[in-house]
Amino acid sequence: MEMLEAFQRIGLALAIGLLAGIERGWQERDMADGQRVAGIRTFALVGLLGGLAGYLGLIVGAAVPATLAAGLVAAFIVFDYKAAAPHNDFSVTSVIAALVIFALGIVSVTGDMRLAAAGGVVTTVLLAARHSLHGFLKTMTWVELRSALVLLTMSFVALPLLPDRAIDPWGGFNPFAVWLMTVMIAALSYAGYAAMRIAGPDRGILFAGATGGVVSSTATTLSFARISVSEPALARKLAGAASIAGGLSLVRCFVIASAVAPVLAKPLAFALAPGLFAFVVASLLLSGSRGHPKADLHLSNPFELWSVLRFGALLGVIGFVARILVNVLGPSSIVFIALVSGIPDLDAITLSTAHLAGNAVPVDTAAIAVLTATVSNLVTKVALAYGSGTRDYSRLLALVTLGVVLVGGAGFWAFLVLLR
Repeated sequence: MEMLEAFQRIGLALAIGLLAGIERGWQERDMADGQRVAGIRTFALVGLLGGLAGYLGLIVGAAVPATLAAGLVAAFIVFDYKAAAPHNDFSVTSVIAALVIFALGIVSVTGDMRLAAAGGVVTTVLLAARHSLHGFLKTMTWVELRSALVLLTMSFVALPLLPDRAIDPWGGFNPFAVWLMTVMIAALSYAGYAAMRIAGPDRGILFAGATGGVVSSTATTLSFARISVSEPALARKLAGAASIAGGLSLVRCFVIASAVAPVLAKPLAFALAPGLFAFVVASLLLSGSRGHPKADLHLSNPFELWSVLRFGALLGVIGFVARILVNVLGPSSIVFIALVSGIPDLDAITLSTAHLAGNAVPVDTAAIAVLTATVSNLVTKVALAYGSGTRDYSRLLALVTLGVVLVGGAGFWAFLVLLR
């Protein structure tokens, strides 16, 4: 190792220690001198010690870094115990943090500097987020914790065990791809649920519609319809919130389709962007009415295992049937499949169609299928609104949906006729 590179790497180790030391010193800034076990200077020296240990390890072997690490841990334990004993406030965080900074100092010299720098930032963020993380744990329910554990199990236990290939003779069912898409949709839904859980419905109906639209725009529309029965005066505001939920369903559709098949991004953008604009304008116009709801928007936990398995089964069946029918009847059959599949759920048919786009199905046909499913889903929401909500709420939502379909259709026509 050249001397200039050695200085750069050891300097990075020192910088990592300084970064963590600033956070530790800030946390203990109100303590008197002599009561702080480790602050900015100590952690800076720990990082520097780790860098020097890594440099020496390259010269004389691993025995020196190991000995220094053992001595560092012993010293921190002794001093931390003496500082905590009078206050009966014991914590191993500082000891672990010092050991991590020491290890990152070694990585700075002997490994990838980018990994070491990222590790230093992540470590400091975790140390600084103490109060936020503890507060989050105090408010977390068992259902939410269980849902998070299900997500982790789905992602890191079940997914790697599935074969990443079609297991049927027709090439229509890939267990890995189906489960990966299921995990992606579940994670997206849980993110929306978490946003709603943290901010709460007291931020207003419009915010509830936005966060609810990420979870499930259909469920949100139905929930607002029921609220409109008990609060008829809020029909306009509820229709505005349902409109923003519908707009986010278009965003969700575009993100999913373009992530799986980037070739769909351009044709879908010409249809979905005008539709989103119409939804947003309608939402702003309708949500300006006065009043506050007496009922809250109740969103079910999106991560119940049964609902996840049901969605995975639906996705697998639609993907398999779509592949078979496309092979037998031709690419145009995907449009009819989308028309029917979009009634109960938009995500599954969007994913299935995106997987076929540009391969078994032409890009334009795939785009038409996704948009057909979108229109089918929007009309379904209007039907649910008429079945469960007031006349004003349903009528306003129907007018907004009609406008969205018209401007979206015009945008897609412009793409097909003028830009081809």
